[in-house]
Amino acid sequence: MALETLTWLNISFVEKVLRKSEGDDSIQVIDMSTKPATKKGDNYLSDMIRITIEFSRNQGSHEIKEKKSIIVKLSPTTESVRQKFIVLAGYFHTEISMLSDTLNKMNKLLGPKYRLSGKSLYVQNEHPTLLVMEDLMFLGFRMADRLSGLDLTHTVLALQGLARFHAASVAVCEKEPKQKEYSKGIFCHQHPAELQAFFIMGTKALADEIANWPEVKKYSEKIAKLSDHVYKIAEDAVKPSEDELNVINHGDCHLNNMLFKYDSDGKPIDHIFVDFQMCVYTTPALDLHYFLNTSPSIDVVENERNTLLNAYLGTLSATMKQLNCKTQPPTMEELQAILKRSASYGMIASFTILPLMLCSKSESKDLDDIMGTGTFINPGLQSESYKKLMIKRIPLYDEWGLLG
Repeated sequence: MALETLTWLNISFVEKVLRKSEGDDSIQVIDMSTKPATKKGDNYLSDMIRITIEFSRNQGSHEIKEKKSIIVKLSPTTESVRQKFIVLAGYFHTEISMLSDTLNKMNKLLGPKYRLSGKSLYVQNEHPTLLVMEDLMFLGFRMADRLSGLDLTHTVLALQGLARFHAASVAVCEKEPKQKEYSKGIFCHQHPAELQAFFIMGTKALADEIANWPEVKKYSEKIAKLSDHVYKIAEDAVKPSEDELNVINHGDCHLNNMLFKYDSDGKPIDHIFVDFQMCVYTTPALDLHYFLNTSPSIDVVENERNTLLNAYLGTLSATMKQLNCKTQPPTMEELQAILKRSASYGMIASFTILPLMLCSKSESKDLDDIMGTGTFINPGLQSESYKKLMIKRIPLYDEWGLLG
């Protein structure tokens, strides 16, 4: 997307956004500069633009100057695979609803110490559909390294943040049952065929790839057979169950969609979520499987599972209690049983999403590159770290009866 073609993205647009979000009509933009806010492989479904602004405003009898950075998130306008994904699946409107309503309520309950998201500054529903948000990097947050995966400190911080997200959503849904209406997420039978094709083709591509790996080539045929049903398997694995805990899930909970803040020694001390297009009301197993199968380092997932589940469940229970939720959190046994029953969701995340995470930055592709030619191209499948991980995981999936 060439920024210079966006004629509407000018000083008067930015001035309008600032005046509205700050409630101050004296604001005048002096200067602004724009640049893409993400690199290839960091964000798949929308265009993100960072705008740095210098502006003045009246304060009492004199004028002061300030600087600010904002992010414009734009729904794709040119016809492409990802445009079909986002328009037909209604993802942008899910995010607008989350940021302009649900998350405000969740953040209010948790207070400023535990913010779950950045502030939405402005929303436009059409021509083009866009969101303007505060720039969290301006507040000291940044992305962790997706190639090395999260270490234990990052992972625990992320799971505590996820637990607060889930707990606050329970409190909000108890007060306002209509908040449960986030019903789509990534896996939903109403979604366009193109979205289902991403998972079907991705699983087939993995089956083709492992046919060349002597350690696990015998599973290639099973995974190829699974590929046609993979979308339905994932959908069924995380359906809401009336007699268990349901929450609003982030829905796309991996390390590209969270930012961390660090102290002077480089230790992560704070965590915040971004990207709320896939939010869905269902079992918390959805976010847990998706995150644990895509984001922590191999070492953390293999050796610290109990520490991780305790960090999540401890924070979930404490926060639900603090927010006076009537709903009871699950016990550890119940949580383990829910995760076991929905394990195929984690498997499908590691077949299709994990290769995107482990793809080297120089080889990263966007969705149109991956699917636009009719052949599924995902260089992440060939990455050494992905191969090492899957050689361990695939026999386990088979042992658990997930490969059919």
